[in-house]
Amino acid sequence: MKKQVRVGIDVGGTFTDAVVIDNVTHEILAKAKIPTTHHAKRGVAEGIIQAIQKVLRENGIDAADVVFIAHGTTQATNALLEGDVARVGILGMGTGLEGERARKETTVGNLELAPDKYLYTDQVFINSAQLTDAAIDQAVLALKQKGAQVIVASEAYSVDDPAHEKQVVERAQQQGIEATGGYEISQLYGLLARTRTAAVNAALIPKMLETADMTEDSVKAAGIDKPLMIMRCDGGVMSIDEVRKRPILTMLSGLAAGVAGALMYEKITDGIFMEVGGTSIDISAIKDGKVMVKNSQVGGHKLYLTSLDVRTLGVAGGSMIVIRDGAIADVGPRSAHIADLEYEVFADPTKMQGPKMILVAPCAGDTADYAAVQCADNSRYALTLAGAANVLGYVPQGDYAQGNAEVARLAWGAVSEKLNLTVEQACRRAMDLAAAKIQAVVESLIADYKLNRNLICLVGGGGSAGVVAPYLGEKMGIRSRIAQNAPYISTIGVAMAMVMERLERNVMHPTPEDIRQLRSDILEQITKAGANPETVDIAVEIDSQKNILRAVATGATELRTKDLNQAPKSEAELLLLAKESAGAAAREARLVAATGNWHAYAVTTERKALFGLFKTHKEVIRIIDGEGVIRLQKEQARAIAVPKSRLMRELEQLIDEYTIYNDAGSMPPKVFLYYRQKASDFSGVANKEQLMPLIALELEHIAEEEMILAVAARE
Repeated sequence: MKKQVRVGIDVGGTFTDAVVIDNVTHEILAKAKIPTTHHAKRGVAEGIIQAIQKVLRENGIDAADVVFIAHGTTQATNALLEGDVARVGILGMGTGLEGERARKETTVGNLELAPDKYLYTDQVFINSAQLTDAAIDQAVLALKQKGAQVIVASEAYSVDDPAHEKQVVERAQQQGIEATGGYEISQLYGLLARTRTAAVNAALIPKMLETADMTEDSVKAAGIDKPLMIMRCDGGVMSIDEVRKRPILTMLSGLAAGVAGALMYEKITDGIFMEVGGTSIDISAIKDGKVMVKNSQVGGHKLYLTSLDVRTLGVAGGSMIVIRDGAIADVGPRSAHIADLEYEVFADPTKMQGPKMILVAPCAGDTADYAAVQCADNSRYALTLAGAANVLGYVPQGDYAQGNAEVARLAWGAVSEKLNLTVEQACRRAMDLAAAKIQAVVESLIADYKLNRNLICLVGGGGSAGVVAPYLGEKMGIRSRIAQNAPYISTIGVAMAMVMERLERNVMHPTPEDIRQLRSDILEQITKAGANPETVDIAVEIDSQKNILRAVATGATELRTKDLNQAPKSEAELLLLAKESAGAAAREARLVAATGNWHAYAVTTERKALFGLFKTHKEVIRIIDGEGVIRLQKEQARAIAVPKSRLMRELEQLIDEYTIYNDAGSMPPKVFLYYRQKASDFSGVANKEQLMPLIALELEHIAEEEMILAVAARE
C-alpha cells in the first residue's frame, strides 16, 4: 500500500519551509528550507513551488500520494502592517427610526493599521426602504469615483435577513468591483464593529485574491490535485475558496501555526509555548490541551474576530546586547539580522582574531549602544543572546542554535574585559535580563488562564528554542523541553492542523430549536471548509449577559483524526499522570470511569492546617485521553460512565445533585461528555432545559448500548 502524506508549507519573511508527514504514523518523511521569493515574478508562490518540488522529488514522494496540503501565510498581517490594502467603499443601509444610527455606525472613517499606515474608507448611505438596483448602481459608482477598490455592504439587522447586502454585492460585482457583506464576516449584532470588521476584510480581498490564485496554481503546477488549505488565526485551517471571501481570518496565522504544531505534536496538557526566532519570541498558553484565544483589534478598535492569544517580545536568539554607563543594561529589541551583522557564535574561527569591543547603532535613529566586536581583519560580529547561551552551555548538543562556544567566548571576552566582569558573569547578566522580560509574560499567561503549575511545561519551538527554553525553565523552576523538529514546528503545525469554524449569533433566551439550527449551520460551514463530517466536534456556548449563542467546530480533513495510530499510554502511566497533576498534596488516584479514548480519574488530596494538627481531604477529577493529555481538570465534580439508554436519566440526577441554590437562584453545573474519540463541551450552556435537548441531539446517532462518559462540575 502506498503511503499517504500531508504537506505543510510555512512562508516566512526569510525562509519558506516545507515538511512531508506520514498521514498514519505522523512521522516526518522530509523537510526543506528555501529563501522566500519576495521579488520573483510570482512572488512567494514561486518559492512554494520550489519547496514542494524539493521535498517531494528529492525524497521520492509521488504528488499523487498527497492527501492534505496547507500553508501558513504572513500575507494578510504584512499587508496590514505595511498599509498595503485596498481603499474601501462602504454602502450603508438602514430605515425608520434606526436609519440615522445606522448611517453613523456604517461610517467607520480611516483606521490606523500601524504608525502612518491607514486603511481608508468612504461611505454612501441608502434608505433601505428606497433600495433599488438603480440606487445601488448609483451609490457604487459614487464610491468607485472616490477611489474605492472594493465595496462593503452593511445594513442594520442584516444578520436576521441579509437579502439587501446580497443584492448590493451582486450589483457591485456586475460593475466589475469586488464586494462583500457584513453578514459574511459575523452574525452578531453591533453594526459598527461588524462594519469595521467587514471593512478590514474587504481591504485585504484584492491582494489576497491575487495571492490565493497564484498559490493555488503553484500547488497544481506541482502535480497535487488536493484542495489547498490555509492556516487561520485561531489555529485551524480553511479552504482557499473561503480565503477569497474571508481573508481576514488569515491574520496572524503565522503565529498560530507554531502553537498548533506544539499542540498536535507535543501532547501538552497545561503549558507555555514559546516560538523563538532571531528577532522576536511569540508566547502563548495551552490549557487542558487547548490553545487560548482572544478577540482581535486593529488600531485599537474591536473586531468581530477571534485569534490565538499570542504575545510577542523583541527578545530572541539574535537579540543584541545593550551597554550603557559601562554595564550590560538590556537585551534587544534590535537583532543581528537588523544590524546586518553575523552572530559571534557562528563566526569563522579563523576570523575571530584580536576582537575589540565596539558600540553600534543597528538602525538609523538608534543610539550607538549595541555591543559588537571588530576583528583584526575589520570583520564585525554582533554579541547575541545565542552566543551567551552557548557559552554558558544551555544550548543542547546538536541543536539548531548550537554554534562554536569557544569562538563566542573570545568575542564576549573582549566585552567582559571592558566591563570588568568574567565572561560567564557577562553572559549570565544578558541571559538574566532576557529571561526577566520573558518570565513576566509567562507569569501573566499563567495567571490569566489559571494554569496548573504542577503540569506546566515550557515548550520551545523555532530555530532559537534552545537559547531560551532551558535557561528560563531553570530560572522559574518549571519543566522545559525543546519541541521535536523545533525549527520546523510552525510548518508541522500547518501540516497537522484541523479545520476550524466559529459561528456567533445574538439570540435572547435561545430555545432548543435555536441551538439545533446553530449546530446544523456550523456543521454545514465546516464541511464546506474541508472537514470530514464524521470527525467534527461542536462546542456550544450561551452567553446570557451578552445574549450571544456561540458554536465552535473542529474537524479533521481526509482520513486523519487527532489520535489516529498513536501509541496509547498504559493504565499505570495514566494513573501516575492523574496523581502528578494534583502536586504534592495528592495522596491517591483511582480510575472511576472509562470509555473509548477517555479515562476519568478521581485524585484525593490532603492539606494540613494549624501546624499539621488538622487535615482536610478533597477529591478532584481528571479526564485523560489515551495519549496522556489531561483534557479536563475540575475540583468539585463527579464522573459517570453509563450506556446511552440510561444517560439522560442519570445525568439529570447528577445535574440536580451538583446544582447550587442561593438567593440569586440556581446555578447548574458545567457538563462535559466523552465517547469514542469525541469530547463534547457543554459548559457554555447554563440552563438544564436548554442542555438536555442539546445532548440528545449530540447523541442521536449513537447506539443505545454505547457507553458515554459524563462529567458534572461546579464552578
